[in-house]
Amino acid sequence: MVSPGLRRASGYAWRLLVLGVAGYAAFTVLERLQLPAVAIFLALVVTSVLRPVADLLDRVMPRPLAVLITLLSAVLLLAGLFTLVGEVVASGSAQLGMEFHGGLGRIEKWLEGPPFHVPPDTVAGLQGKIASFLASHRSMLISTAVTGASRVVEAATVAALALFLSVFFIHSGDRMWHWGLHQLPTGSRSTCDRAGRVAWRTFAGYIRGIVIVAASNAVLVGLALWLLQVPLALPLTLLEFFATLIPLVGSPIAMAIASVVALATRGPVTALIVLGLIVVIGQIEGHLLHPLVMSWAVRIHPVAVALSVTAGAVLAGVIGAVVAVPLISVAWAVISALRNRD
Repeated sequence: MVSPGLRRASGYAWRLLVLGVAGYAAFTVLERLQLPAVAIFLALVVTSVLRPVADLLDRVMPRPLAVLITLLSAVLLLAGLFTLVGEVVASGSAQLGMEFHGGLGRIEKWLEGPPFHVPPDTVAGLQGKIASFLASHRSMLISTAVTGASRVVEAATVAALALFLSVFFIHSGDRMWHWGLHQLPTGSRSTCDRAGRVAWRTFAGYIRGIVIVAASNAVLVGLALWLLQVPLALPLTLLEFFATLIPLVGSPIAMAIASVVALATRGPVTALIVLGLIVVIGQIEGHLLHPLVMSWAVRIHPVAVALSVTAGAVLAGVIGAVVAVPLISVAWAVISALRNRD
């Protein structure tokens, strides 16, 4: 005679097993179709940001023209920003090289003095080891560069596909959604429609919120680096913007890179100030920007954010770290909406 508790536990066990198998199958399919999956995700991101602009222009002009102007303006803005960054780096490359060379000398003297008292032979030996490592692993570095070039081609393909999909999502995404609903059985249309609308509202709210938070962080970092006269302030500001899209860990990594640049060009005092900005900006982001800006999106616990970012990074690298939090937010919003139908 099987006890009711064991029967209930076995029922939950086989259901969890089925869900695990389905999740593994879905992850395997997405891993094989990584490029189109990333393109669809990017297209949804672009749609969530630009569709309100297209809807606003739609009031005074035809819909296709509004979509075209919105997308062209966004592309020109990004192209102009990256061109400006390239010109800044190219124009100051010679001076920056001299500053880095002088900064390395200052770092060597700093390491040789108190409190470290590193022997001069050790620092010189370290430089020699780095040079010999680069010379002995030249073929590996070249193959890595070739692999990086192929990655650039893949990224360009994904960007083109995402832009193509964005045109249709912005122009007629609602009609595409209604068409998809009518292909489902009649009894499940209402539930799927409710889940889809909640998912889109949560996703769009999260993306718009994280973009506003990233822009705010980038402005704060850019002003601080400009006041501290740190070279490459504009590229580092752009790096801070994109790094903030990875919650919790992105902004500190970008600020750590900025502190290394400050250490090599402006000395340890400026580098320590930049490191202090990590704490200050983290407090502003965590206690002011996120609660204020992300109020319309689903707010999940920081522990869940940390675990989802870590799991996403382990499973799919940087892409997984970026995608993890919005997916968890959307899944939780859909579960909450379907559980509390009243």
